[in-house]
Amino acid sequence: MKSFLIIGVGKFGYHLCENLLELKNDVMLVDKNEARMADFIHRVTNVQIGDCTNKQVVESLGVGNFDIVFVCIGSNFQNSLVITDLVKECGAKYVVSKADRDVDSRFLKKIGADEVVYPDHDLAVKVARRFSVSHVFDYTELNDEYGIYEIPVPRDWAGRTIEELNIRQKYDVNVLGIRSADKSAKISPSANYCFEPEEHIFVLGKRESIEKILKKFKDD
Repeated sequence: MKSFLIIGVGKFGYHLCENLLELKNDVMLVDKNEARMADFIHRVTNVQIGDCTNKQVVESLGVGNFDIVFVCIGSNFQNSLVITDLVKECGAKYVVSKADRDVDSRFLKKIGADEVVYPDHDLAVKVARRFSVSHVFDYTELNDEYGIYEIPVPRDWAGRTIEELNIRQKYDVNVLGIRSADKSAKISPSANYCFEPEEHIFVLGKRESIEKILKKFKDD
């Protein structure tokens, strides 16, 4: 379970909140319009009415206490820029901002957004699922059952081959690729490929199969 702050409860923020709550996370909401948060008042950790273009309001939220801050402002891109800058300045650990266009995305990243997402309901589901699970660096949903996950190489896999670990049979996933620490990539590695520390792997499988691998990080 993680803690999230969502600033702006428009269409995207609403669906994002729904999915984060469904995945058993702690969520706090902030919006200038109290009515937008009415459906969540008794479901989230806290709701605050306020204008986050005001630095004092942002400072009062304790943004550094949240694992991730989502800036989900609607059509006012200038406000989105201001708020992204303020939450980063006030100590937010990781800021994910909403954008409608590629050019918006570039500006948001320049002023401090760690990541930028584009709003629609399907993306909200993907984002909620990805950020709810530690050690998942990227996620692509293929259907309701299968997805492609980017995860670190588990510590006890380093120095061992795909064949030796018997990954396909033991975990019911396929290793599609490897990303090295220097960002170089290897697609469709052979069975005798030997994993190295600090690598990321791209695996295709069901969510429960991936969670079986991710459990290794909790056990470390």
